[in-house]
Amino acid sequence: MQKRLPKLLFLVFILLALGLLALAGWQFLPDKLNIGWARDQDLQISFFDIGQGDAALIKSPSGHNILIDGGPGSKILECLPKELSWYDQTIDLMILTHPHSDHVDGLIPVLKRYDVKQILSTGVVHSSPTYLAWLDIVREQNIPLVIVDREQIINLGNDCLLQLIYPLTNLSGREVNNLNNSSIVARLTYKDTSFLFMGDAEIEVEQELIQKGVYLESNVLKTGHHGSDTSSSEEFLNLVKPEYAIVSSGKDNSFGHPSLRVIKRLERIGVKILRTDELGTVRMRSDGKNIIINDK
Repeated sequence: MQKRLPKLLFLVFILLALGLLALAGWQFLPDKLNIGWARDQDLQISFFDIGQGDAALIKSPSGHNILIDGGPGSKILECLPKELSWYDQTIDLMILTHPHSDHVDGLIPVLKRYDVKQILSTGVVHSSPTYLAWLDIVREQNIPLVIVDREQIINLGNDCLLQLIYPLTNLSGREVNNLNNSSIVARLTYKDTSFLFMGDAEIEVEQELIQKGVYLESNVLKTGHHGSDTSSSEEFLNLVKPEYAIVSSGKDNSFGHPSLRVIKRLERIGVKILRTDELGTVRMRSDGKNIIINDK
């Protein structure tokens, strides 16, 4: 019995070690660490209560994490851990719609905290310190940066597509008078559900998309320019036909966003308005047919 005891202890030790490795093993899995963890393989989108700015996280059905803008300051670092598991430190795709500080500031601490795999930008010229700092970190970390200059489709797997529909020309290295109108505009589809992200694009961009015959109809519209009356024209809204409109704006902001005119325009066509300044972070979940609001 005494001779067998060391062998038994050894077996117990091996079993305990294997158990600990199983528990800690998540860190050794591939980058798509959260694949399959979405309930019923749902698409999840969080429109963050980020203050007067924009930031949204997409968690695709196949486990990709896509961050669109980072808002002002570093509040994004308080938001992301609430949506991502502690072991998930990967942002598969970061999208900077345009380099205004209320969109780019928060992306700097994200680059320092998370493992960012790839970035989409327009490469437009802007001299703000935060934009230049963001570019410096991207170069230092040698993160692949793709310039959006035409319509492109990113296949996220499981019938989920991210279609980049604006800009349609190369803005890299160019100065633009109105940076809002250099915004990357994207349409996300998952089976029968769709989401249109307008960045800060204004009526001029809306008109260009309409004139080019771009298909815009979507269940959810992330309103352009925080609900300002420079965006969300009546003609545009009639083509998008949204059921829900997300307005990302800060409480009691000095810009007067969202515009009462835009709110009334949305109400007239029967759109349910979801404001981050009133509701906090707005979470949406889609199973490909139905969209559930604030279900986590």
